[in-house]
Amino acid sequence: MGLGVAYVFAAAGCEIALVEPDATRAERALDTIARQASRAEEKGKLAAEAARAVAGRVRTLAATEELPSGLDLIVEAVPERVELKRGVLTAAETREPRMLASNTSGLSIDELASGLRHPDSFLGMHFFNPVWSMPLVEIVRGTATSERAVDTARAASERIGKQTIVVKDAPGFATSRLGVALGLEAIRMLQDGVASAPDIDRAMELGYRHPMGPLRLTDLVGLDVRLDIARHLAKTYGPRFEPPQLLVDKVDVGETGKKSGKGFYDWTE
Repeated sequence: MGLGVAYVFAAAGCEIALVEPDATRAERALDTIARQASRAEEKGKLAAEAARAVAGRVRTLAATEELPSGLDLIVEAVPERVELKRGVLTAAETREPRMLASNTSGLSIDELASGLRHPDSFLGMHFFNPVWSMPLVEIVRGTATSERAVDTARAASERIGKQTIVVKDAPGFATSRLGVALGLEAIRMLQDGVASAPDIDRAMELGYRHPMGPLRLTDLVGLDVRLDIARHLAKTYGPRFEPPQLLVDKVDVGETGKKSGKGFYDWTE
C-alpha cells in the first residue's frame, strides 16, 4: 500500500521519500512505480515526459529516522498492528512534519495518537487498493484532530485526484466496517460450499455492480490484513465479525493473496 501512496503523490509532482528497510523490496518498489507510470502513459493518463519523471521523484530510505525534517506530510502505511504503528508514528513525529497521517483501515486514531506530542496534527488517511485507480480517501478525525489538519488532508487528497469522505474515529470507520462484513460473509459462503469463488464474486459484480468481487478484493488487500481487521472489529462488535476458519487456515499456511501468489485465487498463472 505504501508504494501505491508514494506513486500517486509522485505522479502529482511531489518529491517522495519512501521508507523500506529491506533493500530488495525497496528496489522492487521503485521498479513497480516505474512500471505503473509506463502503464499510465499507455492509457493516456500521463504524458510521456510526465511518466518518465515519476520514478525520479521517489527515493528510498532504510529507516524512518532518516526522513528529512519539516516534511509537509508523512503517511504511515505499515501492517495493521497497534504497537507497530505507534512505534513508527512516534519515530515519524520526531521529524517534525506539518501533518502526520496513518493509512490504517480500521484501528482507532485516538489509540494510535496516544503518546504523540501533537495529536492535533494527526489523523487517518485511508487509501484503497490499488491506490492508483481507486478514487477515494477516507479521512478519519480523532478526538484531538484539528480542523486545519482535516482541511490539509482534503487538499492533499484533491491534489492527487482523489475524492474524500470525513468520518469520526470509530472501529472500522465507514468503509472497513462495510467492506469487511461483506468479505467475511463471502468467505463463509465459500467455506460452506455455497458457490465457487468466481461465482460469489460475479454475484456482486453483475448483480450489484461492484467493480470487484469480495474474494478477489480480499486477495488484493491481503488475507492477513483482512484477518487482523476482523479480529479487531470482533472485539467491539462481537461474533458477526469473527473470522471464518477458512480465512484463519489460509493465513496460517501463508496463503495471503496476490502478494504471496495464492489466496482465494491462484496468482502465479
